[in-house]
Amino acid sequence: MKKILILFAHPAFEKSRAHKVLIKHLNQLEGVTLNDLYENYPEFDIDVEREQELLLTHDIIVWQHPLYWYSGPALLKQWMDLVLLHGWAYGKDGHALDGKRIFNAFSSGGGKNAYASSGVQGCTISEVLMSFQKTAELCRMIYLPPFWIPGTHRMESSQLNEYGKQYRQLLVALRDDQYRPEEIRPVICLNDLLNNN
Repeated sequence: MKKILILFAHPAFEKSRAHKVLIKHLNQLEGVTLNDLYENYPEFDIDVEREQELLLTHDIIVWQHPLYWYSGPALLKQWMDLVLLHGWAYGKDGHALDGKRIFNAFSSGGGKNAYASSGVQGCTISEVLMSFQKTAELCRMIYLPPFWIPGTHRMESSQLNEYGKQYRQLLVALRDDQYRPEEIRPVICLNDLLNNN
C-alpha cells in the first residue's frame, strides 16, 4: 500500500464549497495524510524539517488547492520555495524525492471550455499547470495529470459530491497501485481514468 500526502492549501477554506466536499470524502481514508498548510502555518512560518520528513515518508504527493491567478495560493508557493531545497530535492546531490509521484488536485471557477487554446483563457489547463510540472521534474519526481474540478461557481451540490466520491476513489486506486503507467500517461486529467471505468 502506497502512502499519500495531501498538501492542502486554501486561504479561504471556510468559503469553499468544492474543497470542503473533497476533504469530507477523505475522512478516515487509510494511508492518506492531510497536511493543511494554512491551518498549520497561518503566519507562513513553515517548519521545513517537518515538511521534508512528511515528504520522505510518503510515496505519492498531492498539491490540493484552488486555482488562484493561474497558479496555487501564496502559501503553496512559499512551501515550494522553502521546502524543496537545492541539494535536498534537486541539484547534483538532491535526490530525496526521486521517483515519487505527484499531481495537482484543484478547482477552478472557469469551466473546461475556458481552458483551451480557443477558449476565453487562451491556453490549456496543462499550460496553466506547467510550473508545477517543471518543479516536479526538476525534483526528479513523476508528475501525473491533475484531478480537476472545473466550473465550481455554477456547480450544484450533487455534482460537487460526485467529484468528492471520484477523488476518494482515485486516491484509493493510487494507494493500492491499481493503475499502470501506460494507463495514466495518455489522459489529460486523472478524472478521465474514473470516467472510463
